[in-house]
Amino acid sequence: MVTGVAPASPLTFVTDPKKPRQPLPASDGTDYLKTIPGFSAIRNGGSNGDPVLRGMFGSRLNLLTNGTSMPGACPSRMDAPSSYISPANFDELTIIKGPQTVLWGPGASAGTIRFDRKAPEFSDSAILFDGSLTGGSWGRHDEVADLAIGNETFYARVTGNHSHSQDYEDGDGVRVPSRWNKWNADVALGMTPDADTLIELSAGTGDGEARYAGRGMDGTKFKRESLGLRFEKHNMGTTFRKVETQVYYNYADHVMDNYSLRDFVPSGGMGMPMASNVDRKTWGGRFAATLDLAEDVELVGGFDFQDSRHSRRSGMGMMSYHDQPRVEDARFQNAGVFGELTWRAGERDRWVAGLRLDHASAQDRRESVSGSHGMMSRPNPTAGEKRERLLPGGFLRYERDLERMPATVYAGIGHVQRFPDYWELFSATQGPVGSVNAFDALKPEKTTQFDFGAQYRTERVDAWASGYAGVVQDFILFDYGPMGMTSQARNVDATIFGGELGLSYKPAPAWTVGTTLAYAWGRNRSDGAALPQIPPLEARVSAAYEQGPWSAGILWRLVAAQNRYAVHQGNVVSKDFAGSSGFGVLSLNGGYRFSKHVQVAFGVDNLFDRTYSEHLNLAGNAGFGYSANTRVNEPGRTIWATLSLRY
Repeated sequence: MVTGVAPASPLTFVTDPKKPRQPLPASDGTDYLKTIPGFSAIRNGGSNGDPVLRGMFGSRLNLLTNGTSMPGACPSRMDAPSSYISPANFDELTIIKGPQTVLWGPGASAGTIRFDRKAPEFSDSAILFDGSLTGGSWGRHDEVADLAIGNETFYARVTGNHSHSQDYEDGDGVRVPSRWNKWNADVALGMTPDADTLIELSAGTGDGEARYAGRGMDGTKFKRESLGLRFEKHNMGTTFRKVETQVYYNYADHVMDNYSLRDFVPSGGMGMPMASNVDRKTWGGRFAATLDLAEDVELVGGFDFQDSRHSRRSGMGMMSYHDQPRVEDARFQNAGVFGELTWRAGERDRWVAGLRLDHASAQDRRESVSGSHGMMSRPNPTAGEKRERLLPGGFLRYERDLERMPATVYAGIGHVQRFPDYWELFSATQGPVGSVNAFDALKPEKTTQFDFGAQYRTERVDAWASGYAGVVQDFILFDYGPMGMTSQARNVDATIFGGELGLSYKPAPAWTVGTTLAYAWGRNRSDGAALPQIPPLEARVSAAYEQGPWSAGILWRLVAAQNRYAVHQGNVVSKDFAGSSGFGVLSLNGGYRFSKHVQVAFGVDNLFDRTYSEHLNLAGNAGFGYSANTRVNEPGRTIWATLSLRY
């Protein structure tokens, strides 16, 4: 049972997302990431939240699936990139915190997140199967299947899942609009003509719907289409150790409306039924080669590229958007070259360094834009204009294995320049003071951050700590009007610091106790105020017992009050509207392994039915009867069980 994850190496966390975890098995990528110390989520109901790492949000996190980018289409990130991810459909989750790699795309100032599927390995069996069934409170049920058939030279793999839940109730028994229904299906055909070669063709699709207590509209369509081709070659010679290349196409087709999943109530400036259909087509590719330049020197170098086009259509009245043509309103392109070198300077010393250069561009293809109150359109003053920049980045890190104890210490500094993303350039109703709009004047964000930490590991003790301190020039901040009808995107200068630590100890062979702690702090130096949307101090305390086929555990999550906030400031998804109270939630879990192929896990989340809400939270929507600035409460006591099969 996964209740927390420790780093596998400096700043790098690796886990198996197929394993049962507490709380209740995740419905999307953001839901799973909350298990990792330092992560939190902007909550708006039951599913499809937005991940936050160390208080940093959006494209400051580079989120990849099988090495490909799947940006959402909604101007308010109702379909965040993580909403298209079912964690149980992947074999490995890798997280690299901070600007400490250049290998996986541009702009990752906060970190890099990779959900990957590995090529199946066949030995005696020509059929591999991994599946699970989950049932729980509020009508929750999930079905997951992963089937691979093949041999040493060819394989076919099919993965699929379905996830459903009704509205949950908070600790006071009040129903929170939060139901969802979603599914995914993917197929991969692979050839392994020898042990060192892989060629794989993949395709996938999915769809779903979700309603949100914290939004004026619900998501009634989350259609995904994906195509990919990759090639890998290992052990090519004494210098060229590995070559990998891939190309991909991802398509997101998203519909939001205010009548399909709720009874229509005029609110938030919407006096009649409305629907909006947005989509985004993304093409991309990557080439990387791993070279052994010397016995102790490894270089990974290559290039990547991406072209992403966004279009939209909308209409008043039910389903009227079908009669409208799709109109492209934005286009983004990026091409980058990178190199990352590892030098094993001695038996215990390592230097890791990387450089990256990106050419980023964006074109405003809107002919008209909404007026200041979203009620009328006017000609777009930047129609047809194109912005482009060359953006450098890099890092340098030193790692040392200590001589007298099983420990590693490290320290590194990294710099990233991030081009403003679609939501920052096109979603705000206003740009910086003196500009005609955000596209006209919003500057790229520049982050310089120092990361440091240590790891200590023995048979009984696993302890680690990581810290960071950084300055962000031209941090992109959103200011909201008192009623939330207007938003302004502008640049400020900011300072950030914080860290995470963890300790796991085995007092006896069958027992493990552990704790983690995460803290983030940010200051808006330009305004002399707190940086908004920073999560509060959070601790987790756990104890686990495993003897024979039985296992049991307890998890106590403790979150402090957050008294540092900036009213009406935030990001494109949410804003600070008040401080938040602290809370503690106790959960229990257990399991029984019938054989090496079959096991059951079960749990009770929020055992004492506590009523609480997270600090990062969308204000409740008036369409569901919430007053202004009402936080959306989390689920009350939740009971669940998962049956897992693996052959």
